[in-house]
Amino acid sequence: GGIGGLGTEICRHLAQAGCRVIATDLAARDERVVTFQNEVADFDGAITFEPVDVSDFDSCRQLIERIQQQLGSVDVLVNAAGITRDTSLRKMSPQQWHDLMHVNLDGVFNMCRNVIEGMSTRGFGRIVNISSVNGQTGQFGQTNYSAAKAGVHGFSMALARESARKGITVNTVSPGYCDTPMVAAVSAEIREQIVAGIPVG
Repeated sequence: GGIGGLGTEICRHLAQAGCRVIATDLAARDERVVTFQNEVADFDGAITFEPVDVSDFDSCRQLIERIQQQLGSVDVLVNAAGITRDTSLRKMSPQQWHDLMHVNLDGVFNMCRNVIEGMSTRGFGRIVNISSVNGQTGQFGQTNYSAAKAGVHGFSMALARESARKGITVNTVSPGYCDTPMVAAVSAEIREQIVAGIPVG
């Protein structure tokens, strides 16, 4: 999720804070990768791109091994990968359920599992998992997305308890609706309903 709407801003802020940032996403998004590289060109190489499929455990393992061999330890992990497969449960196919879970929930396990040992050994780590307000409130047409994001929050709380004494913090951030391409893909009618339900408008 490193080259998505939120992911790009997260990368920029981490780089501004002095971090060496590796943005990860699917390699298949060639046009978006080029656009992303142009968007972060002003960071003079502090932000680079590496391909990974977060839904695939071995792809995540190989990514972390590459980074460790080339650059050193992974001290901060932000899990921002997410997709939507919106439809009411009555119309949802098993494929729509599983595709979303593989990215939005399995992806968090796959990435965390591959960095947690190194962080524990070194006695330091920061993990931030991007959840969503819909993980707490639910949203019409998003039983899969809401379930996955609630799962991310539960996963994070449990992992925080397991790893706190090792010097590792694990937190979730649950953004509301932001002006990103993923939100823009929601139909105008649904977006109007969402805005109408936000107290400050």
